[in-house]
Amino acid sequence: MKILLIEDEPTLSQNIRQALEAEQMLVDYVFDGALAERFFKNQYDCLIMDINLPGKNGLELCRVFRAGNKHTPVLLLTAFDELEDKVKGFEAGADDYLTKPFFMKELVLRIQSLNKRAQQVKIPATIRQTLSFADIRIDLHQKKVFRQDKEILLTPREYQILYRLMEQPGELVSKAALMEEIWGQSVGMNTNTIEVYINFLRNKIDKPFGKSSIKTKIGYGYFIQ
Repeated sequence: MKILLIEDEPTLSQNIRQALEAEQMLVDYVFDGALAERFFKNQYDCLIMDINLPGKNGLELCRVFRAGNKHTPVLLLTAFDELEDKVKGFEAGADDYLTKPFFMKELVLRIQSLNKRAQQVKIPATIRQTLSFADIRIDLHQKKVFRQDKEILLTPREYQILYRLMEQPGELVSKAALMEEIWGQSVGMNTNTIEVYINFLRNKIDKPFGKSSIKTKIGYGYFIQ
């Protein structure tokens, strides 16, 4: 697995690199947000970026990266743990969020989980080309989503949640199931994270089209209808 680490604190950067390399991961690292963009042309399995960086902060970097790459997982590191800060990170296109200080073992588990989920959505085009429900269509080969033939840009996590709901239309999917299937059972997540992503999906999939496809069953979970 090849990782790009963008962290300006030398000691933390070194500790992260040692932890990842101990797990047989290859790590490229950079300390400056502005310089980090030069690495975006390379292929990585995961990006780890601090939010507070010199040159260009992690939120700006994430937006730039997502403009050219919709699928490679991005893990944000920050000293803040407020829901509003997490929402900003998810809106920028991040897949996960780790608050300092953290255990290196947890970081490794998060990366492994992100990579595993990213690999699971790679469905060979020869097996299945599209997944459709009503006027929503997912191009499984290109990982693109359309409604009424208009493309909708989703982050990797939004894509995975929509895909899960569309696999079995009408089937109730619990928050716990979404967290386990998409983030991995080894990673502790707050249910607020799922609620944030469902809200993002509704704002992209439903509201612009005057629809209400993604439903909530309070206390249970979500389904598409």
